[in-house]
Amino acid sequence: MALTHQDISTVLSLCKKGNQLAQLEVYNRYHKAMYNVAMRIVKDTALAEDCMQEGFIAAFEKLETFKGNATFGSWLKRIVVNRSIAAYHKSKKFVPLPEFNEIEHEVETQTNGEEYSNLKVLQILECMEGIHSKYRQILNLHYIEGYDYEEICGILNISNANCRTLISRAKESLRKKLKMIQKLEHN
Repeated sequence: MALTHQDISTVLSLCKKGNQLAQLEVYNRYHKAMYNVAMRIVKDTALAEDCMQEGFIAAFEKLETFKGNATFGSWLKRIVVNRSIAAYHKSKKFVPLPEFNEIEHEVETQTNGEEYSNLKVLQILECMEGIHSKYRQILNLHYIEGYDYEEICGILNISNANCRTLISRAKESLRKKLKMIQKLEHN
């Protein structure tokens, strides 16, 4: 039986029985997305790979606890996010701030509105690298990963008020970085 065309619930039921081909199919369906999730948090390819793989191992070990209240992908993503955050905190690695003159600004040469939008998105993502790691982490969870405040509170083990305050401060920090770059562009 070819698993590639099977519904995920069918594949998961085979995984629960220890079917390694079914586990490989789940891995093949989700590994790229889970790697990207981990990479956005830990900012290191080897560590992201480890977090992703550990997430899959934990998911297969805890598959009996998957209730189906959410999609399997979001359940798996939560596991990978938690592993990635824990790994990031363990590593506490130094993240260098990008030099403002290293950021390429070619707005004048852009003719297409979509290219201009892409440039702005890249500029925002580069600015996010320059803000405090807690701020970057919470903005990633909220705006890039799409978690709501309640989910972020559970992931980071913080109160709702603390979550809202951190997001507000993170947005303000990012806003200040963007304004600084805009001033540099106009000079």
